[in-house]
Amino acid sequence: MGKVMALCISEKRGTQKINIKEGKFIENFGIENDAHAGDWHRQVSLIDYEQIEAFKQRGAQVEPGAFGENLIVQGFDFKHLPVGTRFQCNDVILEMTQIGKQCHHHCQIYYQVGDCIMPREGVFARVIQGGEIKVGDEMRMITND
Repeated sequence: MGKVMALCISEKRGTQKINIKEGKFIENFGIENDAHAGDWHRQVSLIDYEQIEAFKQRGAQVEPGAFGENLIVQGFDFKHLPVGTRFQCNDVILEMTQIGKQCHHHCQIYYQVGDCIMPREGVFARVIQGGEIKVGDEMRMITND
């Protein structure tokens, strides 16, 4: 079982996201008003809370959304789960589609923070079923249908 610690969006790709605390997830699209939403496999990005806290222990001053992540979730080590893993939070069902990403150019986040853990620690998902999620909601891993 996991817990949603932050829910972030941005209007433009490659920029820090802001914690909006709750959001509408649209089936086969992503989070309403987020720059990464669309008809592709990286509709929602997730990172585990513990990795961000470990990064902070190294002296980084980062706020939720600093790495361009949509969901910060406590309780899952996402990068060690297989692609295809599904998660449910309220009515929302997310399916993991990619682990990590290659950064061809350093993004704004890298220049502001000096590192970006998203390429190493983040995962991506598509929205299988829509609904709403807010900070504090529980997330659970479910079996594939």
